[in-house]
Amino acid sequence: MTYHPHISEQAIPGLLRAVSEDLGHDVAPEWQQAAQAAPRHHFLPDRIWTDDHGRYRPVHRMGNAAAWFEAAYALGPVVTQVNDGTEPDGPDDVWPSSSASHPSVVFRMLEGIELEPGARLLHIGTGTGWDTGMISHRIGDANVVTIEVDHVLADRARDALRSLGYHPTVVCGDGRLGWGLRAPYDRVLATCSVRRIPSHWIAQTRPGGVILTPWDNPWICWGLLRLVVGEDGTAVGRYSPYSAFMLMRTQRQDLLIHRDVVKEDHQPQESTTTLPRRAVISGDAAFAIGHRLGDVWHTWQDNPVEGVADRLWVATTDGTSWAAVDHDGGEGDDFTVYQFGPRRLWDEIEEAHRWWTGNGSPGPDRFGLTVGPEGHRAWLDDPADSWPLR
Repeated sequence: MTYHPHISEQAIPGLLRAVSEDLGHDVAPEWQQAAQAAPRHHFLPDRIWTDDHGRYRPVHRMGNAAAWFEAAYALGPVVTQVNDGTEPDGPDDVWPSSSASHPSVVFRMLEGIELEPGARLLHIGTGTGWDTGMISHRIGDANVVTIEVDHVLADRARDALRSLGYHPTVVCGDGRLGWGLRAPYDRVLATCSVRRIPSHWIAQTRPGGVILTPWDNPWICWGLLRLVVGEDGTAVGRYSPYSAFMLMRTQRQDLLIHRDVVKEDHQPQESTTTLPRRAVISGDAAFAIGHRLGDVWHTWQDNPVEGVADRLWVATTDGTSWAAVDHDGGEGDDFTVYQFGPRRLWDEIEEAHRWWTGNGSPGPDRFGLTVGPEGHRAWLDDPADSWPLR
């Protein structure tokens, strides 16, 4: 892609001002310099997608340059690939599979990883290469290894980096495995979310080194996890309430309620609840419930049967237990609950919600995670008081 210095001179300062306002402080000078050296638009493909009221529309640089550049420097993510690189069958068959992340989240993560010149970094999820370019400018490209699972994205990012004079090691491979040939690293930075911390990341990080990754839970995709690796190989750290990234492709699950979970011969038990359904699927409550339950997900269904306005479905990730919570569309505070399987999931959700409110309705920054020989253990306030993360 052709580099246009005059565009960067106009657009980058505006983006940095917007990011600074969003963060509540000025972007650090070293990252302002990195953003100038590695302009965001330089790493975007000629075709991107914008969200048009829930439907993704392609925007072509050659056909609509003004809209393309506006998206490149807007304070928001830019979808750069859909459907894992296959052409959609139509406008209703479009789902994002790679993006240039929200600039504020990018700079928050770059500041949070605390990179100094000369540090050795493993970057998981190259994507467009924009983050990699700024990191290469900051610590030197010889100190950077970046991994991308999609060979098309890896090749495009490598070319974009080279055209600006950066030559980090760009690997096409499974990010879960890291890149042991250059270990140990001072920092591991993931720009895709994970549901489990791969053991290779910990093993390839030096004692005292930091792993920073967006966190995904089947219940809610939200949170940024910062872990410090100890001498014993155990990683311990806390969350902050920022970031929501696409899940690492090798940790995806493809589950549908009526295909994989609910069967015609299931005979659920019926009860009622007064706990508002939407109170448990968003915000701090959802983050807490996700960490208490661990392996439970949800989806909505409008007008599932006559007399029911909408239904909240809840199920375990192994598909053995499920619950449905119905609303008839009226003004009442009661909801009808159906539960099936060895676990009574709505009962568990109510208990987790009571636990959350009983502990002062904590936000993500009071939660933490320990990853070691005993697996993943979540905790609130104190690592000594933990529970296994299912």
